[in-house]
Amino acid sequence: YLTMLIFLSAFTVSCSVVQTGWIKQEIFPNIPNDIIQARFSLNEGSPISARDALIDRMEKAANQVNETLAEQNNGRPIMQHSLAWTSGDTGGGMLIELTKGETRDVDSWQFERAWRDAVGEVAGVKELRFMASAGIGGDASISFRIVGSNYDNLEKASQELQDKLAEYDGVYDIRTSNSAGNQEIELALKPGAETLGITLADLGRQVRQAFYGEEAQRIQRGKDEIRVMVRYPKSERKSIANLENMRIRTPSGEWVPFTAVADFKLVEGFSAIQREDRMRAISVMADINPEKIESQKVIMEIYQGFMPKLTAKYPGVKSELSGQSKENQDFMWELLLSFGFALGAIYVLLAIPLKSYIQPFMVMIVIPFGFIGALVGHLIFGKSLSMMSYFGLVALSGVVVNDSLIMVEFVNRARKEGLRLLDAILQAGVQRFRAIMLTSLTTFFGLFPIMFETSLQAQVIIPMAISLAFGIMFATFITLIMIPSLYMILEDMRGQLRRKPKVAPQASNEEPVIQRG
Repeated sequence: YLTMLIFLSAFTVSCSVVQTGWIKQEIFPNIPNDIIQARFSLNEGSPISARDALIDRMEKAANQVNETLAEQNNGRPIMQHSLAWTSGDTGGGMLIELTKGETRDVDSWQFERAWRDAVGEVAGVKELRFMASAGIGGDASISFRIVGSNYDNLEKASQELQDKLAEYDGVYDIRTSNSAGNQEIELALKPGAETLGITLADLGRQVRQAFYGEEAQRIQRGKDEIRVMVRYPKSERKSIANLENMRIRTPSGEWVPFTAVADFKLVEGFSAIQREDRMRAISVMADINPEKIESQKVIMEIYQGFMPKLTAKYPGVKSELSGQSKENQDFMWELLLSFGFALGAIYVLLAIPLKSYIQPFMVMIVIPFGFIGALVGHLIFGKSLSMMSYFGLVALSGVVVNDSLIMVEFVNRARKEGLRLLDAILQAGVQRFRAIMLTSLTTFFGLFPIMFETSLQAQVIIPMAISLAFGIMFATFITLIMIPSLYMILEDMRGQLRRKPKVAPQASNEEPVIQRG
């Protein structure tokens, strides 16, 4: 009983280590890449010269960082190739290929942070992202979607969410899908316009004809068709003052000044509008520094603590996870369902040869305790728990059952031969010790080359190898120590059930007869 208490305490402590953040949890891990990307988008209407100036600034900053960090890399350059590109009049970016990760002492995250600092703040930039991770998800680490019919409330809610994310140290590149466009002129009728018979459609049509033009006719010239447009001269449609001086024609044919029947104001338009279920939606996204903070922790605190207050403050606004955040949640649910199915199949396969309903549980009890060894391995190697870590734990559940099955089957066979329970357990531990240890050690050392591999391609599967290797080694001690203790506890419980007094039915006027056996 003391042995079981010790193992249960160790398992509880291991779970608390993950909950408190001593070992970080990133379902889609951030892996230092050999390629760093920077992408930007300027505000609508920015001149092409501003785009070209920013690209030139990024190139100079990258070269400066390369020279600075070369001193930490034994004088060898870190940057191998670079490529700059443009996208339209307001977009562009730059790609840098570093030398292979196993040949340098500076990882891509260090280069990316130094490059970001060297570029600094840029005026007139709508979005500027630096990406140095070869993440499996390929999307922002944190992503929320806010949906509602009232766009003003959506904008206010999204801004408060961005402010909340900015409070976390290690959360950066906070952005939204709310892409602002050019300024637009919004027209509105004055009350007196209706008495003149002017509608908003009439007003809009006449303004469009004056400044954009109305097609009068088409002329065929050879193979080409030329459209003839009638509109104000260029000198009379260059500024907003020309709109104020414009005259509007009434249905009766009279001309009235624009300012007499209409008002206008400048508003900011949208370059893109996002909708979901016929309602306006805004996505709020952010990236994280995995060395400072855990994305799952931020997501849970925001989703469970901040979001209910935000939706209560702005009626009609709903929030949900999106992007990689939603993929994380879906992955955990799918993994739990698949793992539950696998455990059920293992139980059935064990119950048939053991011919028992209880002993399969005793064999499978080692599965969750293998999690302790996996955590120790991640702590030693400084790795976060990721999707591949959990895949390793699933594989571990099938492997560690083998040692426990050998132990339990040997005890059952010894007891059938007439040995006492304690003697059968001791004999099983002594005789199966070498087979169990050799099985675990060969698997553990066989995974060493993967765990110590430094290439980028191996970084994805290293957490799975750690979970499997260290989980097997810890499960070996569970098999040799905890399984015998659990076997004895189950026999104690069976003995208590056998010694429980049975009451035989008697006549109501007689004392009950207690039979013991």
